[in-house]
Formats: sequence, C-alpha cells, structure tokens
Amino acid sequence: MSTSPIGQPTSRVDAPLKVTGGAKYAADNNPANLAYGYLVTSTVAKGTISAMDTSVAEKSPGVLAVYTPFNPLKLYAYGGDENDEFTPPLQDTNVRYHGQVIGMVVADTFEQARDAASLVTSTYSTKTPITTMSSDPPGSGTVSHTYSTSIVHHHAMEPHATVAAWSGSHLTLYTATQGTPLVVSRISHALGISSGNIHVINPFVGGAFGGKWGNWAHTPLTAAAAQAVGRPVKTVLTREQVFTVVGHRPNTSQTVSLTAKSDGTITSLKHTATVSKSNSSNFTEGPASVSNSTYAAGTINTGKTLVSQDIPATTIMRAPSEANGSFALESAIDELAVKLNLDPLAIRQKNYASTVPSNGNPWSSKHLAECYTTGAKAFGWSKRSAKPGQVTDGDWLVGLGMATATYPAGRGSATLKVRFQSDGTALVGGTGSDAGTGQATVFAILGAVSLGIPVARVSAELGDSTLPTAANAGGSSSTSSNGTAVNVAAQAAIQALIQLAISNSKSPFYQKDASDVTYKNGNLTSGKTTLSFGALLTKINVAGVEATGTSGKNTTSGYGFMSFGAHFCEVRVNKWTAEPRVSRLLSVIDAGTIVDTKTARSQIMGGVIMGIGQALLEGTILESSGRFANANLASYLVPVNADLPHIDVTFLNYPDTKLNPIGMRGIGELGIVGAAAAVANAIYNATGKRIRDLPITLDKLL
Repeated sequence: MSTSPIGQPTSRVDAPLKVTGGAKYAADNNPANLAYGYLVTSTVAKGTISAMDTSVAEKSPGVLAVYTPFNPLKLYAYGGDENDEFTPPLQDTNVRYHGQVIGMVVADTFEQARDAASLVTSTYSTKTPITTMSSDPPGSGTVSHTYSTSIVHHHAMEPHATVAAWSGSHLTLYTATQGTPLVVSRISHALGISSGNIHVINPFVGGAFGGKWGNWAHTPLTAAAAQAVGRPVKTVLTREQVFTVVGHRPNTSQTVSLTAKSDGTITSLKHTATVSKSNSSNFTEGPASVSNSTYAAGTINTGKTLVSQDIPATTIMRAPSEANGSFALESAIDELAVKLNLDPLAIRQKNYASTVPSNGNPWSSKHLAECYTTGAKAFGWSKRSAKPGQVTDGDWLVGLGMATATYPAGRGSATLKVRFQSDGTALVGGTGSDAGTGQATVFAILGAVSLGIPVARVSAELGDSTLPTAANAGGSSSTSSNGTAVNVAAQAAIQALIQLAISNSKSPFYQKDASDVTYKNGNLTSGKTTLSFGALLTKINVAGVEATGTSGKNTTSGYGFMSFGAHFCEVRVNKWTAEPRVSRLLSVIDAGTIVDTKTARSQIMGGVIMGIGQALLEGTILESSGRFANANLASYLVPVNADLPHIDVTFLNYPDTKLNPIGMRGIGELGIVGAAAAVANAIYNATGKRIRDLPITLDKLL
C-alpha cells in the first residue's frame, strides 16, 4: 500500500448496504412465527396502581397474553448501573413517572397488540409529583448570572426495538444498543440465566447519542414474554414512548460568577449547578465540571445540587455535563468580555490554560490556540462589530459569536480479532457498535494500515456478542480504544499466518524458520519465494487464519487528556418577527490524528447540529402533572435541513501519541460542546439581547 488511508476522506464501508436498504436494524429481523409486543404506559406521574382491567384486551383478536403488575413476567433485580432505570418493569404497582411501563400486550400482529393495549384500563391511587426545580442563588463578581437549559431528548432516527427468540435455554436478541456486552450483562441478571446462553446481535444502529446505552424496560420484557408464549416476540417503541421509556438529558439551572482584572485576566471562577435527577434512575450530570478544565483562573470553584423529581429516567446524552455546562460557561465568558469592553476571542486567548487548571499537569497535546487563530482568520472575525445591533442585511440583524469546545479524551481496554481469508481479503471484528459514527469504516482503515493492504480488501464485523469484547460506543473513546487494539490483533494475526505457513506441508514455506519468513503488504516472503496470504491459504486449502489482540486502557499519568475546538457562528435575527437563524458556522478541531476526514467531519457536523437544536428549537415541556406536553415530533422541534447553514469543519490533525500510538482522540461528542453558546453569543451581537434560557425561541427576542 503506497499511501496511508489515515487522514484521507474514505467513504463508509457499510454505505452501500445502508443506502440500498440491505442493512438489517433490530426491528428488521423477523423470525418465523413472530408475535408482537406493545407497551402499556401510565397516565399519572406518581402513586400506585389499584387495579387494571385486562378482560376486554385478553379477548381481543390475536391476543396471546397481557402482562401487568398483577400478572407479571418474572424479572430479577438488575445488577450494576447502566444509566437506565434501576427497577425492572411490572415487578410492583408503584408509579414513579408519567409514561412508565405498566403493562405489555403480546399478539399475533402489531396492530392487534396495539389495539388491545388501548383497551386496558387502569385505576390509580395518586400522589402529587415533584416536578419543579429551584434555581441557584445569584453569586457575586464582575459578572454573575444564572443560565438554564431545558430537558431535551435523543430522538435517533431508529426507535428503540427488541426482537427476542428462544431455542431451548438459549436466547437470541436483536436489539438497538451501543454495546452488545451491555445487553448480555443486564439480561443475564434480569432473567436469571447464564450470560453464556445469551446471544445479542446488532450490527447496525440508527443513531443513539447515549439513549441506547442502557437497557430499557422493553428489552427484558420482550425476552421474558418470548419465553412465556413460546414464540419470538418483537417490540418496537412508538415515538411518543421514546419520550418516556428510554430516558432524557436533564434540565439545569447554573450560576457562573467571574471576577477579573481590567485586562481580562480571570481572578476567580465560580460555577454551580442545580440539576434534575429522576427518582427512577441513578444518573446525574455535573455541568459545572467543564469549568475545571477550560480556562486558567486564580481560583476555580465548582459544585452541583441535585433535585429529585418524579419524571422519567435522566440518562447520558451526547456530551453529558459538557453540553449543558458549556452553555453557561461560554455565555458568562462572553458577558465578561462585554463588561470589560474586550473582544470575546481575545479574553479567551488571555485566559488560555497552558496546563490543566485543576492540577497544573501538562496537556498530552493541546493546540487550541491555533484553533482560535485559524478559525478567526477563516471566518472573518476581525470584521465583527463590537457594538451589538449594528450590522444589518435588509430585514435581518447580523451578529457573530464564538465559543470554546472541550471534551475528555480517553482510551479503554479493547479486544479485537483480525482474520486473513483465502479470497485475499481480511476481516477486523469485535463487539463494538457503529451508531452511525463510522466505527466500521475506522476498523477497515486501521486494519488496512496494519496489514498494508487497500481498505477495499478489509471488512468490519461488529455488533455481535460472540465476537471479542471491544469498547462500547460511548464517551468519545471508541476509536481511541478499539483502534489501538486493531494493530495489536493484526500483529498477532501475522504471526499466526507465518506459523501456519511454516507448519503446513502444502506450503512453500514449510519447515522454514519463522524468523526467515517476513510479512509485508499482504505478502509472505522467504528468500526468493513470495506469496500473497490469499494465494497461500488457497494453496493449502485453509479458509482463513485469525488471532485476537488486546490493548489496555490508557495508564499514562501526569497529563491532561482532552480534545479541543473553537466554534465561530453567524446568526441573523429578523427585525420584525425576531426569528433567529444560523447563517454560517465554522468549527476548528484539535482532536489528534483524524483517521477518516469524511466520517470525522460528519461527526462534528452532527454534534454542531444538535447544538443548534439545543440553542434554538429543542425543549421538552414538563407539566406540573408530570406529563411531557410535547411528546411528539410535531411539537418537539429538531433541526432539519431548512434550519441549517453550510457547516465548515477544519481539523488541525496533530497526533496525540501519549494517548495511543496512532495519536487518535475522540470527537463524537466534542462538536456539541459550546455550539449552543456560540449561537447565543452571536444572537447577542446581532440584537443586544442576552438570552440565558434555552431554547432561544423568537418570543424571548421580541
């Protein structure tokens, strides 16, 4: 292979399957004699179920079973915390939130199950739910303000789905997940069966953003129901059920107080947050943590207060803590610049953290300063009007804003396999998940580099619990973790290939010393004899040879590991209607070695788009009754193409070899961090109005 594919724009290896409809997602699996499950959910937010009348539903056409707390499927206590509910469904009559699963109907068809579910009636003994959240008290300083962020939901294109099929004591699950090992562990506990009897398959995920990390109520219920009725069962959540059954990003109220010298040097930074927590899950956010690692300051004080509420589970969502926390911090930094009559970019440069603010350690690699200068020049930041409301274009007020992006960079343990095949191709496999991130393509690229063959000759296999245990898709560490293991596995496979070549009597390398046989670019050579691995395997009539390799988690100490970026944003706000629109956006990213610029750009764009949605459109409305008032995609708005500008992404591409040999860092969550603040800061520059409450809907600008 003459040119390394690393850093080149490689098209996704799974793209043909996806665009032709050949990719099988969880709900696309239809075993023979399939039955369908449909969930029944609560219509109150707190109390107990006094009675449930299922008699009419049970007599409905096609109905096989109706399960409730009064006729439950037996599930055992969950083991461990996987950022989902800590109580298995239907095991008691307690209602903890509006939309909680309180029943399940299984029928011959989806329509029959749905119809019967609508016939189940419930009687409740209700209590008043806790749904309110107090704000932090104002602080003191040069600037001190409180910022709030709304509950938001993941809304992946693929709704959550599970298909369960039993063969004796063995269970096969097709389920939407960010890691098949997560499902094996949870279901093993919930059903009380050996993990060795569970096979989870999920090669394709239609988006996740954190919402498919946990195993929500439908998964254990579907597995238990399939065993009870003696038939495979499929359960697919409705879009409305996705609002309550599978978790959300918590809302926050954050106070940031800053004191500074007249030249912009920050002398103190205090960032405290009040965060909602569901009484049904253990997950909590710490939004203020972003202030521990972004800017240098004389003193830094961060903290949080949790408010427990009777609401659906709070859970991880793209850049948990950082997405919410950066809105408050980056808005406050902008307000400080205004107060001191300084350029918002200049004040960030003035307080650049050359070392880790919390402990003084050096960074493993940091080029954020270059992100600032590169972005400012490319975006035309010098033309920005310091005074708000001065730039117009017809009926539109035009403003520029920017913000910093940071996200921790990690490397966990991962095991992968590499297999040489007789047709001259190679396979890289592990349990890892590709939730639309391009992980399969990364597997192929790094496999090609490690083996010295074209990417087109390498395929990826993932999303199967029987494969070696790779890193799950989360925490922006999949590529850093799994990518490191690819080379280890490749070297092990090369040695296995050489051993096979010298031990098989049909091989031209038979009985040669292993040290005399070399591998390079897909070929084995000894003396004057050279043979490709495909030709060798064909000659000795062996289908393939493989090996696994494990790379451990990062143990390098004494450094701060983070990815960095800078967002530059232009907005337009209509003079008459106050409609805000993002018209330009540039993100300059320092995230180590970029393996595939095409999928990486897509990831940053996706994060930025979610940030624009958080800034301008997305907000779940929680009624005092505990009900989400806009639990549908007609009332809960997400950005579509018409809402979005062209988004430019620039990568600096400096390897971080202290994190892993190739120098890769995570990017999946970095794009959303600071994006909402960049939009809000640009809106201030356009209008002179500082909106501290997300989303920034036009009524707040009138």
